[in-house]
Amino acid sequence: MIIFYLGLILFIVGGIGILIAALRTSLLWGLGCLLFWPVSIAFIALHWSEAKNPFFLQLAALFIIFMSTAN
Repeated sequence: MIIFYLGLILFIVGGIGILIAALRTSLLWGLGCLLFWPVSIAFIALHWSEAKNPFFLQLAALFIIFMSTAN
């Protein structure tokens, strides 16, 4: 159960990292990512160099979450 929460915390940290990268790029990107989640996907695709590290952190967190729930 602790591993699940660790993955969840890492996932949230990755999301905050994407939001910070979007805000550094532009206030409109940041607000779009904050208010409407498909904008985050577009931001990751269009600004890969800024968003790749938080994106990979979220992927690793999803792996941890899925592995912790598998029996």
